Formats: sequence, structure tokens, C-alpha cells
Amino acid sequence: MEKHELQWHHIECGEVLNMLGSNPVNGLASNDIPAKQDDHGKNVLSKKKGENLFVLFLNQFNQALVYILLAAALGVGLMQEWVEMWAILGVVLINALIGFFQESKAKKAIESLSGSMETEATVIRDRDKKKILASELVPGDIVVLQSGDRVPADLRLFNNRDLQIDEAALTGESLPVEKRTDLLPTNTVLADRRNMAYSSTLVTYGTGTGVVVETGDDTEIGEINQMISSADVLATPLTQKIAKFSHLVLWVILGLAGITIIAGILRGLPLKNIFIEAVAMAVGAIPEGLPAVVTITLAIGVSRMARRRAIIRKLPAVETLGSTTVICSDKTGTLTQNEMTVQKILAGKSVVDVLGIGYHPVGEFTIDGVELDHGDMPLLKEILKSGLLCNDSKLVQSEDTWLVEGDPTEGALISSGLKAAFKMESLNSEFPRIDTIPFESEYQYMATLHNSGNNAMAYIKGSIEKLLPACTQALDEKGSKTDLDSKRIEEIVEKFASRGLRVLAFARKDFPENQKGIAHEDIEEGLTFLGLQAMIDPPRIEAIEAVKTSHDAGIVVKMITGDHVITATAIAGKLGILSEDDTISKGEKKGITGAELEKLDKAEFQKASTEYHVFARVNPSQKLDLVKSLQAEGETVAMTGDGVNDAPALRQANIGIAMGITGTEVTKETADMILTDDNFASIEAAVEEGRGVFDNLIKFITWTLPTNLTEGGVILIASLFGLALPLMPLQILWINMTTAIFLGATLAFEKNEPGIMSRPPFPSNRPLLSRSAVIKILWKSALLLIAVFAVYELAMRNGMSIEKARTGAVNMIVFGEIFYLFSSRSLKYSIFKIGFFSNPLLIGGVISMILLQLGMTYLPFMNIVFETEPISLRAWIVIISFGFVLFGLVELDKSIIRWKDERILE
Repeated sequence: MEKHELQWHHIECGEVLNMLGSNPVNGLASNDIPAKQDDHGKNVLSKKKGENLFVLFLNQFNQALVYILLAAALGVGLMQEWVEMWAILGVVLINALIGFFQESKAKKAIESLSGSMETEATVIRDRDKKKILASELVPGDIVVLQSGDRVPADLRLFNNRDLQIDEAALTGESLPVEKRTDLLPTNTVLADRRNMAYSSTLVTYGTGTGVVVETGDDTEIGEINQMISSADVLATPLTQKIAKFSHLVLWVILGLAGITIIAGILRGLPLKNIFIEAVAMAVGAIPEGLPAVVTITLAIGVSRMARRRAIIRKLPAVETLGSTTVICSDKTGTLTQNEMTVQKILAGKSVVDVLGIGYHPVGEFTIDGVELDHGDMPLLKEILKSGLLCNDSKLVQSEDTWLVEGDPTEGALISSGLKAAFKMESLNSEFPRIDTIPFESEYQYMATLHNSGNNAMAYIKGSIEKLLPACTQALDEKGSKTDLDSKRIEEIVEKFASRGLRVLAFARKDFPENQKGIAHEDIEEGLTFLGLQAMIDPPRIEAIEAVKTSHDAGIVVKMITGDHVITATAIAGKLGILSEDDTISKGEKKGITGAELEKLDKAEFQKASTEYHVFARVNPSQKLDLVKSLQAEGETVAMTGDGVNDAPALRQANIGIAMGITGTEVTKETADMILTDDNFASIEAAVEEGRGVFDNLIKFITWTLPTNLTEGGVILIASLFGLALPLMPLQILWINMTTAIFLGATLAFEKNEPGIMSRPPFPSNRPLLSRSAVIKILWKSALLLIAVFAVYELAMRNGMSIEKARTGAVNMIVFGEIFYLFSSRSLKYSIFKIGFFSNPLLIGGVISMILLQLGMTYLPFMNIVFETEPISLRAWIVIISFGFVLFGLVELDKSIIRWKDERILE
């Protein structure tokens, strides 16, 4: 049968056992196992073979511009121009090695998932309970679960004693799920299938028994495995733009080289000379340093992001962050504290606000903004005391952090009690526990009996639906008995719930001093209602500001969570993800659930993906479809996640972001970026750094292209007019590689431009260079071209050797680049505003480049290699003068742009 054709949660336990040929007491017979393993295979996930490292290295040469360089190297090699050949091959090899070593690791997501299933399982076979490898399980096996076990396969539960399972990694549900065994409707969503236990989830409480219904790739986690394999691996905006740019440059170079060859043929030049000119043209016009500088710039972005708690696993992800238009974020721990916090207490007629965030037991109690001395309200102290005594968890301090050992809800109750100056040791000593009724899903409460001096006192906490009917009276603020106002209490509960708060009711009951135990019958009536404590996992303070900054930057933030829609929308409102008018239509709620998405057709789903900002209780397939729908709208999507259920969507997203603290191994291996602090604010910081990286790449490209166009133009003009080449291929290679490393690469260290997060994202479909940028590159190229020919012709007309003239031309290009470099440090602002010396590495690079040029010009061995000769002081004056002219004109152009921008603002 097809995977998931059977809705196991919708089939009675007895029928499931019959279908699988099993028995709850005997289990499977050993002689039945081989046949079942032949039919279903091992309980492991399929593995996907990683990319061969040699193939990865060869892929570095699969670039249009590299093909031209390799062809040029082959050509000069055939003409026995060995120095030029090895120089060109060296450039190609260096770029390939840089790209290879920085290439992301082969994805290990499938291996990680397979590894997560290699656990032991307790099964019943041949009436005996035994431990076997989880990989040996087959459908029909009876599996026994207890606290601490990793569920080894998908199970239909038929026996359950207070079983609770942490399914956060699979469904995103932040709290452990209470399990049951009764039949569920056929359309029950994954997160609500309480009669099922799913592979790789964790048993946190109680015991249970179930029959294996799915193994290996047929489990829910196996389906996720298949989705990871099928998710598209998208090219990043940068790689797409660089590829388009490279192809454009390729056709321009081929065209110019063709013109050069035709001109040489028409002039009757020897074939060797024609080819040398064509090679010089190709080498000059290709920005050889571009791949290396792109890699260096991205690597620097990686380093900067690491300092802001974002670890980049895949280099192009740095720039992708800068192009992000939509961030789909998980709620728990990323946008919120992941620490339940009591915020409201109903004490008599008063609603008390509890200040403070997380488990840290520091905060005040206020009513209508006025601070309350908890000693002035005996009832408040009694409610807090009941939350401390009727509690099995601990709150422990680890350096500056408070951690809960046990249930998060109970941790919140301890924190609120400690804020009222209670001491757990003295409280437990004064009111020693005599007996306990542990929490059971059937009864929905917990009760503890304590010695209370002259009598015994039971404290009960639980759901309002269970406790309120059992109460016959209440206490007022002063601790005196009063009539129970059930209607008002229910109204307050509804009000709290509408704000996404989880509400617990508290009650007590007096017993005689000699009472030694309590039973459920003792709790069914005669209780005294104390009050309510309402809690929530509150938003991170820094996440609120980060969401606002993201909105200012033109980035839409969407919440995708496994939590309930009311809780999700309440938190989204506090974060600023939702506003009061964020409704699809008047009266319609602001969030949408996975069950509602399931009913939509493709067009409706596409519309919902863009119009809604909160998606609650969605399954892994829906998360994947949401990302695809947003991408179909042209969005560049960043997706966060921590569970196995998030992995397919993380892989599909333009940038997948895993949680470093709570994230599973598979999400970390699938992700492009890992947050070391699980904090949404770190995503916003990484987006800022990504934009800075893109800016610095644009600075480099607009700085280097005038050089390449100048070099290509020099060769083309010389070829067309029958002049001797002012630049030789090896000299051009020297210029391109040394200036890229010592000058251009230093632009990668420039600080982010002011207002970088106040502008919209760079559209992924926009070309790398705008029309205005191309125009600027062309006039700067023309200016540098005039300067190069002026220096070259001046030397030739003064009777200098062609070697001296070429040396002057080389230095003119290099020093022109140095002067232009200072103006290229900002796309908009003047060098006088950002400061000449604010980038020390750039100053060091300029000094190094000047020393190299002096060496090339005056050192004999370099004169031999590069066919150069020393030049005079007069030549240097001409070169420096042209450099100043270029610098001045570029700064003037930027000042005109700023003036126009200011006029528009006015």
C-alpha cells in the first residue's frame, strides 16, 4: 500500500493489531520477522550520496571567464610563451583553490537523520520483553515506552499511563504532548494526533505501549527525509548576478577579441602577433581578481556575522541575507524567551500584573501600574504559595542564567513565587508534603497534601474546567472566605486566553491533622477557590526592536509555529509582526492554521502565503509549500527552524537558519546559517552585515571594471590604428592580480554605510549594475584610457624606449586605481566625511602596492620578467597629476548626487 494511505490514528487499536498480525501480549513471533523485514526493509532512512571532492574542485573551473583564460593559456603555450602561459594558469588555479576551500561542505542531513534512528528499543516478541536495535523493528512489533526513551518508529498507542512526549522537533509544539489511546477523526492534523507516537520524538513522562505501524522511510520523519532530498537547492542572488554579469563580459570580450583579430588580419600582421594582441585583449578585459575578491569579501562577512552570533556554513549565504525580503521565523525561543513567565494573577476582585521576564525570579507586583506590597494582600501570597508547594520542578541558577529542571509551566510558578520573597527550603520545612496526586491527563490537575500545623492542607492546581465545578467558596483579597463568583472568573479566564495566556487555577482544601493521604474522591468537591495564574512565553525584548528594524528595511516578518493560533497571534501582536489592521477582511482572525491551509486550493494557498503573517500548527509539508509559494512571488526567503520538521523548508529557502542551542543536528547540517543564541535579533544583525557585504562587492566591481575596460580599450585602439601594444599580456596580469589583492580586496573591510537598514532590499531580479553605475564606469574608463595613452605617447614622442613607455602606462593604470580607490570607499559619501585613514588595511594595501610598483619599475630582475625600465621624475609628476584629476572628478560626481538627493527630500 502507498505510504500514509492508512490513517492509523483513525483506526481502532484492535483492528490495527489484526491488520499487522500482532498481539498486545505475545507480540510478534521471531519466525515472522525475516518475512516482514523482506517486505518493509530495515528501520533506517535512505542515504543520499554526497558530492565527490574531486568533482567539487573541477566545478570551480566551470565558469565562462575561466574558459577564456584557459584558451588564452593554451594559445600562448602553443607559441612557446611559457612565462605568460604559467602566469595565466597560476591565476586560474589560485581562484579555483580559493573557491574550493571556501565551498560549503556536502550536505549531511540524511546521514544525521539516519543516525538519529540508531537507538535501542524495548519490544515484546514471543511473549518476552527484550531490547533490540531500533533498526531491526518491523510493523507489528509491540514497543514499550518509558521516560527518557527516544521513540524508535511510528507507533499506534494502545496502552498509556500519563505518557507525555516532546514532539517539538517534529511538530514545533513547545510543550510536551499528553498522549491517549482513543480514536481520533480522520482529518486530525499531525500535532493533534494524541494516540500516535512518532519516530525520533522524546518521552518526557509516564509510560506507554504501542504497535509499530510505519518504519524507515515510511515514518513521518522518513517523509521529511524525502522532502529534504527533493527540496530545490537554489542559486543565491549573488551567484545568479555574477553568472549573468560573467556571461555579459564573456560576449563583450569575444566581440572585442574578434575585432582585434580582424584588425590584425587586415593589417597583414603575422599570426603570432595577432594572437598576442587577442590574448592581451582577453586578459585585460577579464576581471581576474573578481572570484578571489568575492570569496574574500564573503569570508570577511562570515567573520563579522560570527561576532554577531551568526555562524555561516555556506559562503554565498552571506550576500543572500542582504537580499532577503521575507523572514519566516519560528516562535519559541527565537522570537520569544523560551521561558514560561507568569504575567497575570487573579486574586479576588483584583487582577495583578507580574513584572519580570523569563525564569529570573526578580520582578514587582502591580495593580493598574501601582506597585503592590505582596504582604498587603494575603490572598496573593496564598496563591503564590500554592504554586510553590503543588510543584515537582526545580529552578536552579547557573551563573547568570536560571534554568528549570522539570516542567516549564511549574518553572514559571516557582519564579512568580520567589518574586514574593518566598524561600523554597523554609516553605517545604514549614509545610512538609504528606502525599501527592500526580498530574494525569484524565483528571487535568495535580494535588499535594501538606502538614499545616493544627491541620492538613491540600493544594490543587489544574485546568479551570476541572477545578471550578469542585469549588464551593472562594477567598477574598484579605484571605477571608466569600461567595464564589464563577461567571466573573470564567470571563477573566476567557480574557486571559484571548491574549494567548495559559491559565492555571488554584484551590485548597482543609483536612484533619491526622490525614495521611488524598485520593481523587477528596478533590471532587468542597474546594476553596484561590485564584488564577496566567502565563506565556514572552517575546524577547531585542526581538521587538529587530522586527521593527526589519520592517524599516522593507523586510516582511512572518511567524510559522507549531503552537496554537491564539497564542501565536498574541505574541505576534506584541512583537509588531501584526498590527490592529492586519486582517484579511473585517472580522476575520489574523492567523491561519495548518488545518485551514489544508482545505485551500493552490491559488488560495498562494494568496494566503502572502496575506497572512501568522501560520499556526502547520506540518512540515505545509512549511515547505509556504516557502515555495513565497519564492514563486519573487521573494527571497529566509527560514528559521530548530526541529527535524523544519529541515525541508530550511533547505528550500534561499537561506535556511538553524538554532544553535535548541536545534537538532539535522537542521544544523541542512541550514546555511546557525544562530549561536537562537535570537531573532541576530538574524536582523546578519541581514545588516549581508547588505554591507553586497555594498562592498559593488564597490569593488565599480572600482575594478574601469581598469579592465581601459586595458581592453588600449589594446583595441592599438590594434585598430596599427600601434605597438602599450601593454603586454604579462603586465596586464600583474596589474589585475596585484591591484585586486592589495587594493580591491581592502574594500571588503569597509564599514557598513549609514542608513543601510533604512532602505529596501536589493531586488533579486535587478542586474548587478544599474544603468547609472554603468554610465559612471564608462566615463571613468574613458578618463583613465586618455591618461594611459597620454603617458605612453608622451614617452614615445620624447624618444623614450617602448619599454619605458609601457612602464609609464602600467604605472598610470595602477596609480589611477589607487586614487580612484579612495573615492570608491563609499558609493555616496565623500572620502572627506568617512576619513582617509578609517580603513587601516586599505592604507597598508596602498603602501604595499606602491612598493611593488617601485620594484617592478626599478628592480633589474623584475625589469627582465615584465619587460619594464626605470622612468623619470617628470613621468611620475604626469602620472600623479592625472590621478588627482580622476579623484577630483569622482568626488565631484558624488557631491552632485548628494545634492540631488537632498533636493528630492526637500
